[in-house]
Amino acid sequence: MSSKHILILCLFSMLSACSTIQKSTSSDWLFIDDFENSLSKWQSVDTQNETKPQVKNPQITVIQPAQATTSTSTSTSTSTSTSTNHYLLKKPARDGIVGNRKALSYTKLPQAVEVGQTYTFYIRINVAAFPNNHAFGLSNLTPELINKHAYDAFEPTLRVTDKTESNGLVNDGVLMVKTGNGYSNIQNYTTKQSAKPLQTNTWYDVWYVVNNAAASKQGQQYDVYVKGGEFSKQTLVYKNAQFRMKREQPLIYFLANCNTGPIKKPYGNGGLRYDDLYMSKGTNLNNPML
Repeated sequence: MSSKHILILCLFSMLSACSTIQKSTSSDWLFIDDFENSLSKWQSVDTQNETKPQVKNPQITVIQPAQATTSTSTSTSTSTSTSTNHYLLKKPARDGIVGNRKALSYTKLPQAVEVGQTYTFYIRINVAAFPNNHAFGLSNLTPELINKHAYDAFEPTLRVTDKTESNGLVNDGVLMVKTGNGYSNIQNYTTKQSAKPLQTNTWYDVWYVVNNAAASKQGQQYDVYVKGGEFSKQTLVYKNAQFRMKREQPLIYFLANCNTGPIKKPYGNGGLRYDDLYMSKGTNLNNPML
């Protein structure tokens, strides 16, 4: 073989190796939290505490354990093992306490999502109980401004609630996304109708693909995929949901918010469980837990 042919083969091998490395790197997930340790990276603030008589720091944001039993079978025997997983339980207040309107919890992302970038976020959620009113997603504000703006600190936002809106619309616990005119239920595109309400005590896998490009470049929007409940496999459930404020700034915090509603018409204190928060550059619909 001539030296020219050998050189061409070497260059081809190098390019193939670089392509493989790039493909592998693009699928990496960045760890945000799995709640197996402490909440030292989180800040929790009650910015509109209207409880009467006033309860100091009424929100409940705690790590709780959940045991899981697994069976392993061989040709000769079956063994059972028990492991303990931990998750975050968030509630606006203890049962029976109302008037805590903005119970915020947030943690800094390991990597900012710069303007022009697309990142995929993965989370598992589990509704502990209805009635409730929860929202979670991403913010491009600092902690001081998150505390000031609360709901308006959100950009991509997902919502779990069965509250009645001020216009009389009754929500029924379907996972919701932000749109220009408020919120919209996620969809079952196969049946061409709204998805079903979230089942309590059931874990759902949620991927939201966040496009932080400028609005003029079809950014400031996100797509949502879900597995769980009626969706036995990963399914696109909403396309082109809208950022709440469209500030066109780097996204830097994961933010969760909930409230009991006003004292005269409370929504309820049902909790929402969170676990296994990850982020990945680009569109990544793999499961970081597998």
